[in-house]
Amino acid sequence: MYRIRLHGRGGQGIQTGARILASALFVEGFETQDSPLYGAERRGAPVSATVRAARAPIRERGLPARADLIAVGDESLLGVAAAGVLRDADERSWLLIRSGVAAEIWRSRLGRSERVATFALEVEEGAELPLVGAACAGAAARMLGVVSRASLESALERELAALSAQARAASAARAFAAWDELAALAGCVTEEPAPIGAPLPRPDWVDVPLDPADVAAPDIRVPLTSVQVRTGLWRTLRPVIDDALCRRCSWLCSSFCPDGAISIDPDGRPCIDYDHCKGCLVCAAVCPPHAIRVEREAGRATEPEKVG
Repeated sequence: MYRIRLHGRGGQGIQTGARILASALFVEGFETQDSPLYGAERRGAPVSATVRAARAPIRERGLPARADLIAVGDESLLGVAAAGVLRDADERSWLLIRSGVAAEIWRSRLGRSERVATFALEVEEGAELPLVGAACAGAAARMLGVVSRASLESALERELAALSAQARAASAARAFAAWDELAALAGCVTEEPAPIGAPLPRPDWVDVPLDPADVAAPDIRVPLTSVQVRTGLWRTLRPVIDDALCRRCSWLCSSFCPDGAISIDPDGRPCIDYDHCKGCLVCAAVCPPHAIRVEREAGRATEPEKVG
């Protein structure tokens, strides 16, 4: 059985890429599953999708215990712990990264001696979130070595049928460009020969005694570790306050911020916590004097996220 996982950001077509790959494998005669795993279900947030493919009925359910191939459409996710790109990766797993950095450098960065490949993808200049799902599917299909170009083309036509002719052509071009670039690694990903894991023990009855109310009632007094999750890494657009235009009606922007990322200083001036601002831009929408402008993130931070 092949177990493949695709990673990217919301809006990059990662789920579509998984469907294209699963559809291409189905055309080749495989039984397939494809499942998305959304986090915050927000544009720019880390998302992933898994594909299973086997020549026999697939009886595994849930998240795969390991991955034969991990395709990463956005290299900045490797620095985001919450994205879980390298979870369950072992020495048999291939890591495929869309990056302009050479595979040798990524091997050094990640401490892996082998099984790291990269592919480049030309995107529109200034594109906020380039569509990479189809390209990841094309590259992954080539590395599996069991999907023909015709089957990939058939899957692209089927899964992208709802798009315009121009969008279909652009996605297909990206998929085949990645397919051609990975020609030297065709067939490098192999199937896991045996089922993973032992049968689970039969469940038994569990006694759940009632707790007294002072123990069982919810009573949250501190934020625990959620403040350590730097959700600002999801942001693709940044709100910036123009102090000259700001009328200090800070109760508006700070109250409407869904993440509580705007505080007010002693002078009534709003201050944005960029470590936790996700860039939803509600503050910019509700600001009466239009003192909050929107800027594109110059470069997404790649510093590893602190958790725990």
